[in-house]
Amino acid sequence: MLTLTQIQELLEKEHLLREFITPTTWTLTAPFEKALKNLSYDSRNVDSDTLFFCKGNNFQQRFLEQALADGLTCYISEQPYEVSAELAIIVTDIRKALAILSMAFYDYPQEKLKLIGITGTKGKTTVAYFTKQILDIATNKKTALLSTLNTTLDGVTFFKSKLTTPESLDLYRMMAEAAANGMTHLVMEVSSQAYKVARVYGLTFDIGIFLNISPDHIGPIEHPTFEDYFYCKRQLVANSRQVILQHEIDHFDLLQELAAKKNIPVITYGNEQADYQVQPLEHPLAFALSGTTDDLHLSGAYQILLAGDFNKENAAAALIASALVGADQEAGRKGLAEALVPGRMNLLLKPNGAHIYVDYAHNYLSMKSLLAFAREQHPTGELLVITGSTGNKAESRREGLGQAIGEYATVAVLTSDDPNFEDPKKIADEIQQAIHNDRVQVRFEADRKKAIREAIKQANPEDAIVLAGKGTDTYMTVKGEDLPYEGDYHLAEEFIKD
Repeated sequence: MLTLTQIQELLEKEHLLREFITPTTWTLTAPFEKALKNLSYDSRNVDSDTLFFCKGNNFQQRFLEQALADGLTCYISEQPYEVSAELAIIVTDIRKALAILSMAFYDYPQEKLKLIGITGTKGKTTVAYFTKQILDIATNKKTALLSTLNTTLDGVTFFKSKLTTPESLDLYRMMAEAAANGMTHLVMEVSSQAYKVARVYGLTFDIGIFLNISPDHIGPIEHPTFEDYFYCKRQLVANSRQVILQHEIDHFDLLQELAAKKNIPVITYGNEQADYQVQPLEHPLAFALSGTTDDLHLSGAYQILLAGDFNKENAAAALIASALVGADQEAGRKGLAEALVPGRMNLLLKPNGAHIYVDYAHNYLSMKSLLAFAREQHPTGELLVITGSTGNKAESRREGLGQAIGEYATVAVLTSDDPNFEDPKKIADEIQQAIHNDRVQVRFEADRKKAIREAIKQANPEDAIVLAGKGTDTYMTVKGEDLPYEGDYHLAEEFIKD
């Protein structure tokens, strides 16, 4: 519950309040006292005790009119509307106001949890799952998770996530539920959009992990430029109490400079110049980590279930973060050895020895890492990749996918991957235009299931097949609908038996 006086104080503190408007007066102070028992940005979910937020690019006055007809009396927006309302609260930034009022409405649940925020162009989900598994052991399953794939607020029961980082009102409601469930830690992925549209405005993370940066999510409805994308990403550094950085990433110096300006301690991992050195071992799934910073010392051999040196670095980030919030080395070792990450470098073997890698790779950096690993492991066979790209968003990814395919693959089958309202063939053509290597055999097959079946059937012992983009997803987004789809992993699992 929030009173109008409390709302006034909260908005004034953040310099967000413009004025209160009633049918008879405009004022800078709450014109009367009223307790608001609900917050909502959904016009279908209001009553007389609700504060309704008029937000979103698609917001229309008719939504507010319908809410008022259903009993709403008070709304908050960046402009007054010509409607009959008991009170309008006008603010300079509706999204920031939503974040500030939401955290207060739910009694600042972030203060009851240790928060680990993870950002980067690739690897966020892997690090989130690694970290949760370690902390599950350290806390006896008292770790909540908000990831691109799944969410858990009780540490055990998972449900599909709608957004990588939830809208601020939903975020604080989830945090409050997690705290009420006895959770002590929360691991969450933090998207660039979360900062772009102020979903995490005013939130400080105990630990912020910045994995890497490369062009992604650049398009008309996301980020107009790489500079804007990177600016939003690096806000995690500025809003964390302690930061973990991969030492060799692009623009490392700028990130370190930002942390220094904010007096935020930085721990690095990576090569021999980093605080913690990651060293691959002879076993393909093993690595060594060693280093010391302040009171934290990590040293020893670890093993993971995912292939690729980049996943060993992801594991190192998770180890460091978990240790900083209380996990011991044994929890780290055991957690990494057990952690399964859906759709991340899952490996299946055809009876004749051919390898099938299933991964969510969907941009240049992730596709390059995946294909480079597969080529290294299979130097003499065909490297066939089956992929597509999502429709109506992140159009810039398509060129990157084509570039990575041209650098490593020998065969590419371009197919559907959540085309939505775009033609899958048009998307495939844009990917193909960026494959600047005549030695790559490229063909189009709209039916993703058929493409996977034929590739596995024809694979020889020395070959590697990479199924990129869908992972374990059980839907295909077409014309605004999520249609049933078996999932790449399940299909491959079935087809290797044929």
